[in-house]
Amino acid sequence: MTLRLKQNWLWDFWHVWHGEDCHLFYVQAPRSLGSEALRHHNATIGHAISRDLRNWTVVNDALHPGSHGEWDDLATWTGSVIGHDGRWFMLYSGINRSEGGLVERIGLATSADLFVWQKEPANPILEADPRWYELLDLRSWYEQAWRDPWLFQADGSFHALITARIRSGAPDNRGVIGHARSSNLREWEVLPPLSAPGGFGHLEVPQLAQAGDRFVLLFSCASRHIAKSRGGSVEQHPQTGTYCLVADHALGPYDVARSGLLVGDDIGSFYGGKLIEDRHARLRFMAFSSYSPEGHFVGELSDPFPVELEDGSQPRVEMPSDLRRTRPFR
Repeated sequence: MTLRLKQNWLWDFWHVWHGEDCHLFYVQAPRSLGSEALRHHNATIGHAISRDLRNWTVVNDALHPGSHGEWDDLATWTGSVIGHDGRWFMLYSGINRSEGGLVERIGLATSADLFVWQKEPANPILEADPRWYELLDLRSWYEQAWRDPWLFQADGSFHALITARIRSGAPDNRGVIGHARSSNLREWEVLPPLSAPGGFGHLEVPQLAQAGDRFVLLFSCASRHIAKSRGGSVEQHPQTGTYCLVADHALGPYDVARSGLLVGDDIGSFYGGKLIEDRHARLRFMAFSSYSPEGHFVGELSDPFPVELEDGSQPRVEMPSDLRRTRPFR
């Protein structure tokens, strides 16, 4: 059964398993806004629990924007969760009113039980470093991209993959996988990106998943943000959806130029896709339902779709024929 909130739209999401429960965190905004264009500046972080990825119980919200004047007083956006030393750590994105929501930063909240979260007083703990990353420049892009952190461990450290843009090049081809590293999840070092530009204005909601002995990087992009230089090379024409590439190491390098469409179409039926293992260690694909064929914003969570690994690590999503508006990953 799809997770559809009566009062709110939901879109980007992330998850963590604790025992037999999958804790899903998601960005949400009131349907009463009327226009989905208003949702980003009215976003909070919701929370639901499931044991089968189909039937969900909504619980109290995880995070709301900060008080007036704080760094995240306008909206709280996409993040990820990881456990460490008996506590849960959530990196999340935030924007503020004084900058009109144009500058994105990343903060930290912690929890003892995944239900009650406390924001760290040192927030924000991650900001774009101008040595490598583009700061706000409305001549180049409509915002300062520094959001959607994805947490994982590798080589004895914690790492975050981040939606970011480099400082130079064609404006529609600056999207990269930003990178930061930490030993304790509280103090972070911003590092150079783990990818070079590969034909995207930005690489949204990145996720790293292990498939066999290799690693799968997922990210999403709308067709309007795919570089003109990419058209006719990998894709016959740009499509909106979740893109995918396979790497030999968790820290890349990631050859974004060789990524292919995993699930997507011309209208953006599904977006922000993630690979999730169920309780039986079977790989599943989930996304949020974005736009209907009539062009209406849907804003609900999809059911889990089975995933097969071709050649040992390349994912293929098995979707019902009535939803198969996709082209296979290459």
